[in-house]
Amino acid sequence: MTREYLKKAALTPKSDASETHKTVQGILDDIEAGGDAKALEYAAKFDRYEGNVLLTAEEIEAACAQVPEKLKADIRFSHDNVRRFAELQKSTMQNVETEICPGFITGQKVIPVDAAGCYVPGGRYSHIASAIMTVTTAKVAGCKHITACSPPRPGTGVAPAIVYAAHICGADKIMAMGGVQGVAAMTFGLFGLPKANILVGPGNQFVAEAKRILFGRVGIDMIAGPTDSLILADSTADAHIVATDLVSQAEHGYNSPVWLVTDDRALAEEVMRLVPGLIDDLPEVNRENAAAAWRDYAEVILCKDREDMAACSDEYAPEHLTVQAEDLNWWLEQLTCYGSLFLGEETTVSYGDKAAGTNHVLPTSRAASYTGGLSVHKYMKIVTWQRATREGSKPVAEATARIARLEGMEGHARAADVRLAKYFPDETFDLTANG
Repeated sequence: MTREYLKKAALTPKSDASETHKTVQGILDDIEAGGDAKALEYAAKFDRYEGNVLLTAEEIEAACAQVPEKLKADIRFSHDNVRRFAELQKSTMQNVETEICPGFITGQKVIPVDAAGCYVPGGRYSHIASAIMTVTTAKVAGCKHITACSPPRPGTGVAPAIVYAAHICGADKIMAMGGVQGVAAMTFGLFGLPKANILVGPGNQFVAEAKRILFGRVGIDMIAGPTDSLILADSTADAHIVATDLVSQAEHGYNSPVWLVTDDRALAEEVMRLVPGLIDDLPEVNRENAAAAWRDYAEVILCKDREDMAACSDEYAPEHLTVQAEDLNWWLEQLTCYGSLFLGEETTVSYGDKAAGTNHVLPTSRAASYTGGLSVHKYMKIVTWQRATREGSKPVAEATARIARLEGMEGHARAADVRLAKYFPDETFDLTANG
């Protein structure tokens, strides 16, 4: 049996890349040339907000006071989980050294970047969790300065819960500016901010394109497309839970793909029957997004067995991958391409998105085939060093001289020659490329 598509996507997620690039490049060029004033001009146009760009301590305190205590407790719970997981990740990175050969020492040092710029979406949805995910990991990494940047609402400013989350997670500055202008302000060091060494966090196609253009001048976590999710389910799965999980991710946006891969036709058909009703039951904006995503981008794929299911999943390399099937350990060992993995009915992508501790800034558009998501490691530079005794440098110098000459790089060879001549004046060395 070959794979059978019980539902095939009509569209592939993409934007008008050329037009978006042209628009974003123009804004970045304007702001780099015009500085603070030009950034404020774009903020007035796109954010329709004319309050303080950098929130004062008093404004932060006032915003925090608006957040209900129950929500504050939930944010603190999520922050604690994300912080502890980030600390675990950091513990895997260590300064090390080894005597690579007698008298020649090499080492690795792990150094956090100085300044991180964390973009927190605040348009259609107020992404409280994105503030937690990005700021917390930067703080645990040891960044000296962290800016949280989020689009303000006209007349009201940044959502108070985002302000509270960014504040308790360790943001040094909170900036009320969205879109390309917010990304540019962090990159170029406007409004008295230090220039960001790395930009992290999700955003719309304009934010993603700004990060793409600026990559190289600054580091980025990844270039994100529409969020996507895949569920692997066998005959033991609960069709209602599978359908609910698919719908929960489809609400992200009209072009957010969700995929079901199964070896059980009855389960697939029942999920397809249930999804439309679950979508209809959502609030209006969520319903419109989920309906379009399900109609145009969702797929239901019937495979012959679990091996084929796993292979299919790895080909899709989903951002979020859920397994609702028997023998979870088998799947954990077998699967290789995903941003984050959710094993069993007892967990769900929503947990990872909001409060479980693992990061929700993850690779989309099949980028999980070559990279993972945001972590403490993204803010860390792994640099190397070496030192040697004169005797220890001897064999390295000989090999360097000969390899360099074979490559035609005589200057490199002579840098080794002079050391051999100085340290071992009574010895003769064959430093030719051949022979």
